[in-house]
Amino acid sequence: MRLINRLKAVLLLTAICTLAGSSAAWTQTLQEVMQERGLTEKDVLAAAKTYIPTGGRDEYLCFSSGGQSGQVIVYGIPSMRILKYIGVFTPEPWQGYGFDDESKAVLAGGRIDGKDITFGDSHHPAISETDGDYDGKFLFINDKANPRVAVIDLKDFETKQIVPNPFFQSDHGGCFATPNTEYVMEGSQYPAPLDGEFAPLEEFNEKYRGGLTYWKFDREAGRLDPEQTFTFELPPYSQDLSDAGKGPSYGWGFTNSFCSERYVGGIERGRPPFEAGCSSKDTDFMHVTNWVKAAELVAAGKVGKVKGHYLISIAQAIAEDLLFLIPEPKSPHGCDVSPDGASIIVAGKLDSHAWVYSFVKIKAAIDGRNFEGYDAYGIPIISLEAALDKSVSVGLGPLHTQFDSEDGVCYTSIYVDSQITKWNYKTGKVLDTLPIHYNVGHLMTMEGDTKNPDGKFLVALNKLAIDRFDPVGPLHPQNHQLIDISHPTMTLLYDMPLPLGEPHYAVSIKMDKLDPLVRYKSGWDSRQEKRSEFRARAGRERTDRQPGKVEVFGTLIRSHITPEIIEVTEGDKVLIHLTNLERAEDEVHGFSISGQNIQLSVEPGKTASASFVADKAGVYPYYCTEFCSALHLEMEGYLLVQPKGYQAVTAEMQQGVAYSKEDYLTQVATNEATQEVIDQVVAFITSHNYQEFPTVLALVEDATDQLGFAAEAKQKAETAATGNDWQNAMLWANQWWQYQVKTADLGLRAKTFLEESGAKKIK
Repeated sequence: MRLINRLKAVLLLTAICTLAGSSAAWTQTLQEVMQERGLTEKDVLAAAKTYIPTGGRDEYLCFSSGGQSGQVIVYGIPSMRILKYIGVFTPEPWQGYGFDDESKAVLAGGRIDGKDITFGDSHHPAISETDGDYDGKFLFINDKANPRVAVIDLKDFETKQIVPNPFFQSDHGGCFATPNTEYVMEGSQYPAPLDGEFAPLEEFNEKYRGGLTYWKFDREAGRLDPEQTFTFELPPYSQDLSDAGKGPSYGWGFTNSFCSERYVGGIERGRPPFEAGCSSKDTDFMHVTNWVKAAELVAAGKVGKVKGHYLISIAQAIAEDLLFLIPEPKSPHGCDVSPDGASIIVAGKLDSHAWVYSFVKIKAAIDGRNFEGYDAYGIPIISLEAALDKSVSVGLGPLHTQFDSEDGVCYTSIYVDSQITKWNYKTGKVLDTLPIHYNVGHLMTMEGDTKNPDGKFLVALNKLAIDRFDPVGPLHPQNHQLIDISHPTMTLLYDMPLPLGEPHYAVSIKMDKLDPLVRYKSGWDSRQEKRSEFRARAGRERTDRQPGKVEVFGTLIRSHITPEIIEVTEGDKVLIHLTNLERAEDEVHGFSISGQNIQLSVEPGKTASASFVADKAGVYPYYCTEFCSALHLEMEGYLLVQPKGYQAVTAEMQQGVAYSKEDYLTQVATNEATQEVIDQVVAFITSHNYQEFPTVLALVEDATDQLGFAAEAKQKAETAATGNDWQNAMLWANQWWQYQVKTADLGLRAKTFLEESGAKKIK
């Protein structure tokens, strides 16, 4: 059946379905389904709480670290549908990340000692904040394995910047934003010499150090500013997680640590392992840092630079009252500031209590110089008695705490007991517990580390899955479990396997705080946030040639790559710049060349580039990697790499099929009938309030472009027919039809959108 008949059939079927409604649909009762699948009422209720109807949207979006994948995982809540993996520290082919020149430059920003690092262990995402609440503008994520911080712009969910820490050899305590995203906190993990040079372990106490970096964030540029960033030199304790104060504790940062024993193990040296010496004390140290005062000293020129970065030494931090220590439960993994900023909760994996610290008491101790002593490096130690509000038994192996919308209510992940404990940090009363599967690490409530948590749902990020899912070999997925916390008793709703690295921590935000783009401005360099100097427009594509270099400025549009033939000489450097001319939402094009390790993802409006050396003569097909239209497979071309010294043979291109006048006239008749269908669709669209729907407007703009191309092809077909060149007349008539088909495709999509969106007919 020719496509014109199929288009007519679609219109007819649409009308029939509108009249018939759902009366002809086969149905099955809920009770029958429950009996058939062995489901209980509790199962069905849980499913109903997570179900999002077709076309529906989630209330929250979650950003989870991708662990050893080096990526960020994006999924919706409550549906738990995975929506995207964001390439950050690791190349990600679907997005062309690490394969186009623009994103290669971002990854190059994360080079360490001049080496490309294409692996990352992403750990702690943080959303940018305004006045202590998420603003939905930026996302930050750290790389523990290679101490770096990345910036993701939530306009398009792309990584824009990666910066390496000049002092650390690992980090874990990142990322944590201050209440107005003035700074992003990154704490080191395993102590090492800050100068990056060798020092024997026998000099651990003297030459090894920890640290805490406050990365200055330039909101207008959307980038971290290394020139205004400063780092605290800290003792060789293993610093862990951090949080920034808010409200009364604004201007202060809190960072916990483990292995404050400063033990260096090594069976190879005849000593017990690290774990033996790193858990011998009853307490570790929480670090309290005054970042506002430190920033003032930096601005006043009172802090020196080392390796091009501001470094506040331990001695200067002590002298300027910037750094204090407080005993905390040993081996903690969470330093969480309450929504009102008055309390800091720390829990230790080797304890069974969560300790609630009072900032009022901490500040009074600092102001009153009420210290119980000093550590080996001269840092003042505030006594536990002077800082602690209460200690609450919450279960064996507590880690991380997040907060509810109900005042005082919080939730702590309990690793050893594999449970979530709901309790009130103001009254000290445990309210509920819920077993989970298994060995929960972090947990996340909706916007649970902001000034105004939402409550409603909690996600437990479990380290082990064991028997929860179908077996897929020795390497199991992680298990994110969705829990309903909207009632006094917690209820488990959903198990979601996450088969990408070890998702370590996650943050969630209400969808209505996000405003992502659906297309770029034409010819946009998305990584540098500006018009690309390599952009091309329809009809203005070109190929520039210089000795040893060929540069292509091309375009992509359904279903055509311009140029379709690229000719170079063996040894040439080839630069290909492609601009997606589409304006319709989701009309992405890809580009891949055989054997060249090239995969571009070119979203609507974007310009992306690929450069390589054509080092081997041959024929290399290229094509669009995104199934973009009915003629996707025909969206192709050839890279011809000619041998050096090759002399082109003068010959005509071969024709696969010979066309006649009758073929041409038949095609023209098809085109005219197709135009009738297009006119019907146009009449429907223009008779409704389509201009009130941005998605439809973009589709109409693209359809108008396609009709313009159709008119050009029609003109060429008629010119060829006038000269009795039936071969080219038929081919151009077919091209005319191809543009019509794409116009009809866009029009039908716009028509369907209007129908489903309840568009009103214009009277």
